[in-house]
Amino acid sequence: MTTNNSSKNILVVDDEVEMRIALETTLKREGHSITIAENGKQALEKLEEDTFDLVLTDVKMPKINGVELLKALKKKSSQTVAIMMTAYGDIDNAVETIKAGAFDYLLKPFSAEILIATVNRAFMDSTSTKNVLVHPTPTISKTPNRERRIITQNKKMLELIKFVENISYSKSTVLIMGDTGTGKEMFARYIHQMSPRAQKPFMAVNCAALPEGLLETELFGHEKGAFTGAIERKDGKFELANKGTLLLDEVTEMSLPLQAKLLRVLQEHEIDKVGGSKSVPVDVRVVATTNRDIKERIRENQFREDLYYRLNVIPLKLIPLRDRIDDIQTLAEHFIEKHTADLNKNISHIATETIELLKKYSWPGNVRELENIIERATLMCHENTLLPSHLFFDEEEIKIETRPLETFKGTIHDMEKELITQTLEEVNGNKTKAAENLGISIRTLRNKLASYKNPLKS
Repeated sequence: MTTNNSSKNILVVDDEVEMRIALETTLKREGHSITIAENGKQALEKLEEDTFDLVLTDVKMPKINGVELLKALKKKSSQTVAIMMTAYGDIDNAVETIKAGAFDYLLKPFSAEILIATVNRAFMDSTSTKNVLVHPTPTISKTPNRERRIITQNKKMLELIKFVENISYSKSTVLIMGDTGTGKEMFARYIHQMSPRAQKPFMAVNCAALPEGLLETELFGHEKGAFTGAIERKDGKFELANKGTLLLDEVTEMSLPLQAKLLRVLQEHEIDKVGGSKSVPVDVRVVATTNRDIKERIRENQFREDLYYRLNVIPLKLIPLRDRIDDIQTLAEHFIEKHTADLNKNISHIATETIELLKKYSWPGNVRELENIIERATLMCHENTLLPSHLFFDEEEIKIETRPLETFKGTIHDMEKELITQTLEEVNGNKTKAAENLGISIRTLRNKLASYKNPLKS
C-alpha cells in the first residue's frame, strides 16, 4: 500500500535477474516500495495478495507475457497504472500494450533518468487530467499547446519519438534535419520539454531571417555603446536561454564568421558580447535545424565541417509526409477539428474520397502544407462533410474524382469562382439548385456572383 504522498507501491515484473535488480535499486532510491515477480504467473499471484499503484513489466516473458498480464491487471484493477518494457524495434507489440491500457512503454535499454521520469509522469497522470505521451491512434506529444502537438500512428515516427525521449536527458547538441514543414521546431520543443531543462527557458532564433550584424547581437547580445544606437546593454539569446535550450533554426544559413563564433561557444561554453571586454559563461543546450543538404554546404565551403561535427552529436532525420501516408487521415481529422473551432464551422466528417485524394498527393510542403489545405477546405465547406471538391492544392494539378473534368489551380478566390461556375453550369443556371448543391444560401450565392461579375443572369 502507499505509505505517503511520494512513496508508491510498485510491482516489478521481469524474467532477467539483472534487470530486476537494477529496476528495484533505482525505484527504491526514489523512495518507493518495490515487490518483485520473476514472470507473469508470479505477478498474477502478487496481484491477488496486494494492491499496487503501478506495475512495471516486461512484454516478452515465459508462461504469461506482458500483454496477457496487462489485460488481467485491467480486469482486476482498472485504476492501476501499467508501464511496459520492450526491446527496441518491437514497436508493434508496444502499440498493442497501449491499446490494452498501458500508460506508456520503455524501449530497452533505457537510463535510470528515463525510468524515473516515466514513472513520475504516470503518477502525475493518475492524479490529474489524462496526459498521454504516446498513444497508437494517434500518438500525441503531451505539449499543452495544441498548435505544437506531434500527432502520428506511423511506426517509424513512433520509434523517432521514443528516440527523442531517450536522448532528451543528455546535454548533447542535436541536429534536426528535414524538409520544410516536417515539424523540426516541434521536435526541438519536444526535446526541451522532455529534458531536465523543461522548466527553464526555451529560446529560438531563425538564422536565415536576420542579416549577419543583427544575428550576432541577437545571439550574443551587446554592451551599451558597442555601436551607434546601442543605448543600453542587451542580453542575447544564449544568455536568455541559460540553463535551458536554444534552437538555432536554419543554422546552415549562418555566415562563416558567425559560425566560427558559434563553434567557440559550443567548445568553451561562454560567449563574447559585442563590445564586451570579458567572456560570459553560459549553460545552454543547443538544438539546430536545417532543411538543406548540410554536407553539400560543406563541399561548397558555405558551412564549417568542424561546426557540423559539433552540432551533429545527436542527428535526427525527420520523415517527410509522403513516407508516412498512414498519418494523413489522423492529421487531417485533427486539423479539421482545430479549424472548425477557429472558423466556427460544423464539420463532423471527412469523406472517404477526400482521404483517398489527400493520399495521392506528393506533399512537397509536408504537414504544414496539409494543414494549410485543410484550413482552406474548412473555409470553403458549408456542409458537415469535407468533400474532394473543397480541396485546393498549391503545387500540382489534381483531378477531383467527383468531377472528372475539374482541375483547380490558382488562388482560393479562383477556386471558389470556378467551383460556383461549374456548379451553375451543371444545373443549367438554376441558382436555387446550385446554392443547395454548394451548401450555401441563395443570398450568399448571389453576393458571390455579384463580386465575380458573373455574366449568368437570374
